[in-house]
Amino acid sequence: MTSRTLAKKIADLVLTKKASNIVLLDLRKLSAPADFFVLCSADSDTQVKAIADAVRDGTDRIGVSLWHSEGFRALTWVLLDYVDVVVHVFKREARTFYNLERLWGDAKFIPVHDELGEHQSRVRSPKGVARVTVGRRSRTKS
Repeated sequence: MTSRTLAKKIADLVLTKKASNIVLLDLRKLSAPADFFVLCSADSDTQVKAIADAVRDGTDRIGVSLWHSEGFRALTWVLLDYVDVVVHVFKREARTFYNLERLWGDAKFIPVHDELGEHQSRVRSPKGVARVTVGRRSRTKS
């Protein structure tokens, strides 16, 4: 699996727990510690943990091993390191404070949106398929 594919799969996983302001940072053309960062925001400690747990469980199911994690005690910024893809789950205030988007401003930004918007409930077809938009392209998520 490519790092881009993994980053997109992780974006799908964070959407299942209603993460907001999801952005993929493509760091491949920079001298960076990973190919992609996946950044997302949560409104509470409980949601930070739920999002991080959904990513860990989902990546385990597809056979991707977590190399390192941090932040599960404070739950303001949880980092999940999959070597080529690093996931940052922030409480909203912490994301504003640390401002990784500014720090990695030379990266290519790929916004991720649930097609229905972050404040509407997700509608699933009878087969359990939802539409998710990544950047300008949309794809099917199961």
